[in-house]
Amino acid sequence: MRRERRRDRLTDLALWAVLAGSVLLKSDPNDGGSWWWVGVGVPLTGVAVLLCRARPLLSLVIVAVLSGWQSLELFTPSYAAALVAFGYITGRRTATARPALFTFAGIAATGLVLSLLLEDLWSWFAQLVTLLFTVVVPWLVGRYVRQYAQLVSAGWQLADRMEREQEAVADRERLRERSRIAGDMHDSLGHELSLIAVRAAALEVDPSLDERRQAAAGELRQAAAEATARLRDIIGVLRADGEPAPTAPGAETVTALVERARNSGMAVELTEDSAPSALPPMTDRAVHRVVQESLTNAAKHAPGAAVRVRLSYGEDDVTVRFTNERQVSATSLASGGTGLVGLDERVRLAGGTLTHGPDGEGFRVTARLPLTSGAAPSPVPPAPTSARELDHARRRVRRGLVQAITVPVAVAAVLAVLVLGFRMYSDTRTVMDRGRYDRIQVGDTRADVLTRLPRLSLDGPPPGVQPEPADAGRCEYYRARKYETTPAYRLCFKDDRLTSKTIVTDVDNEEDRPR
Repeated sequence: MRRERRRDRLTDLALWAVLAGSVLLKSDPNDGGSWWWVGVGVPLTGVAVLLCRARPLLSLVIVAVLSGWQSLELFTPSYAAALVAFGYITGRRTATARPALFTFAGIAATGLVLSLLLEDLWSWFAQLVTLLFTVVVPWLVGRYVRQYAQLVSAGWQLADRMEREQEAVADRERLRERSRIAGDMHDSLGHELSLIAVRAAALEVDPSLDERRQAAAGELRQAAAEATARLRDIIGVLRADGEPAPTAPGAETVTALVERARNSGMAVELTEDSAPSALPPMTDRAVHRVVQESLTNAAKHAPGAAVRVRLSYGEDDVTVRFTNERQVSATSLASGGTGLVGLDERVRLAGGTLTHGPDGEGFRVTARLPLTSGAAPSPVPPAPTSARELDHARRRVRRGLVQAITVPVAVAAVLAVLVLGFRMYSDTRTVMDRGRYDRIQVGDTRADVLTRLPRLSLDGPPPGVQPEPADAGRCEYYRARKYETTPAYRLCFKDDRLTSKTIVTDVDNEEDRPR
């Protein structure tokens, strides 16, 4: 355990060194503001690395905020590697997909709000593309790796379980045969001992024998009777399947059992409803065994994890719910397995049902037991086959692989449709009528000109046009025709007045013509 922790710390330290190096190398030494960002980004990247094992989503959010603060498009040279790394780590170390999906949606929604406030919707589209390829795709790859590891682990678990089941079957056959031999011994030896006792009784009353010999025969008869009774008691322990199980409960209560576990260092929380005056013997012993076996498994397979035990009493049954927060070793779920099998048999003979299995990152055991005496044993449930479990694990991995391929493609297709739609919308909203352009005069105030302009302008000068005139102020460009960038109208403002108006074209085709 210490070796694994040391290795984890070294891995985290190496990850922080790589990500911090990216922040340092991509900073401009001539820009004083960038050094301020280094002073903030390097420590916060270290915090994200520290949290990535317990709270990987929080680490991803920290890096996303750092990257988004530098650029609304989310893609920055300083934090691109960090986004990819923490996206993968989130998929690798998060059991369920829903929290991650909510986080991605929250990042996209925040970007949309900021883009609308800044009137720069194209940055939001760029942010979505960055989110898809630097976060979502690595997250899907991480989930696939996690599911593949679970498949491999499930295969080893099933192989180990099959070996143990084969050993258990062999042990049961040996015990069954020994039970038959013991029964045969009981029948034969008991019959012989009974005959010896009868013959000794006959000798005890034989008048031809003196008193000493009659006393010896009486002692022989009594010894044979005692040996017969002792043999019946010993062999009777090997009861047949149809005979009732022992019903005497132990003296220790569930409260005392939990208190003993607390004294040993376990963090156990017991919640118990008001219990009836007395439970049936079989139910009482089964409740005790469920809690005892569950505490033993938690101490063995998840040391240090918080444990919760709840006893709920209904009108006809009592429910025992046992949960622990985390499962340290995935292979420990399959180690042995005989404890849960025996526990299931104990609950079944008491007339109840037992369910158990992973619950998120932890483990759960639930038992329902009747409150009436003499309840018939529950039917034996069919054991799950290894082939079915392995097939389920394979389907889960295949589904993860399909998601890793189809989700980015589907999201990219949706983004393409959105970008195309917005492009077509912007093309129609950035076109200026020639008549409006002619009515605009140099020297007009910006307020008067805005009343004649389209709602949107181009993001910048069209490609290939001549540079803007010196001291022209801020220039804006508008299309002359739909779906064409040139020719375009250029209007330049300075001190809230129009200083120049020009029709610009591609310099390879036509010179700029002032108007």
